[in-house]
Amino acid sequence: MKLTIIQTGEVPAPLLPRFGSYPRMFERMFDATGRDFSYEVVAVSNGEALPDPSGLDGIVITGSPAGVYEDHPWLDPLRDFIRRAYAANTPMLGICFGHQIMADALGGVVTKSEKGWGIGRHTYQVTARPAFMADAPEALSVACSHQDQVIEAPSEAEVILASEFTPNAGLAYRNGAALSFQPHPEFEDDYAQALAEMRRGRAPDAVVDSAVASLERASDSRILSDYIARFFTER
Repeated sequence: MKLTIIQTGEVPAPLLPRFGSYPRMFERMFDATGRDFSYEVVAVSNGEALPDPSGLDGIVITGSPAGVYEDHPWLDPLRDFIRRAYAANTPMLGICFGHQIMADALGGVVTKSEKGWGIGRHTYQVTARPAFMADAPEALSVACSHQDQVIEAPSEAEVILASEFTPNAGLAYRNGAALSFQPHPEFEDDYAQALAEMRRGRAPDAVVDSAVASLERASDSRILSDYIARFFTER
């Protein structure tokens, strides 16, 4: 199955040589599930044209430093691409910014949260279990890095992951072909720690210290990654 990775931003320049790009992180994540995926990358934030979503096997929309409420020339074409993919029932995953722009395009509300930075490993309650998550535990702990949040989920979406900090952390859409998460299952812990440390000066030191300490808790990213792989392959 070929996944078309829609790249909407880049890893911070000081971390890029060590950790690679966001698309490469997703490729490593999907390869680790042991399923047969291939990949192509469309860097929409760099001006690359979006393909016709109806002809794609599957779509992955990455994270980004951009906000959905900002003025970037590629945002409206991406919203249109998401709506057309949804109408065509093309399997589509959004992570972090991808989660937010999917919600925004499909009728939800996204803003910068008054709660501030969400960084480190957060624990999310599993609030619903679509077929690909039928055996999910009560909660999943996954790394995150964000200020923006989906404040109101689209009417077409069901909340499947939630926490007090992030009530709309995971959404499964009613067409059965769209899925999104606020946390980052593609992040390895060393990258999550390095990224948290980069937030010093923007996030309070106490928040950064707590985020770094939280990474000592066991990660469920591989579990969530496997559910995502099932979503794409066991339809």
